[in-house]
Amino acid sequence: MPAIVGVAQVISVGGSSIFNIGDVYKMMPISNAKTFSGSGSFNTGDGLKITNYRSSTNTYDNDGLDQPIAANA
Repeated sequence: MPAIVGVAQVISVGGSSIFNIGDVYKMMPISNAKTFSGSGSFNTGDGLKITNYRSSTNTYDNDGLDQPIAANA
């Protein structure tokens, strides 16, 4: 349904985001990322005590393609 839109001020738009005013059929922002982290990296809270004597993160990835986004349109 058409609408009348007043003034819109856009300060910033991120790299994988979409800004649209008006009618649209399909909007699909596409991005991908791979995150490597060691043990205890994403812990949050007050008063945490994390002890990791021997911790290593295996970042070797021999398959080369994890989650293709080329055909998602």
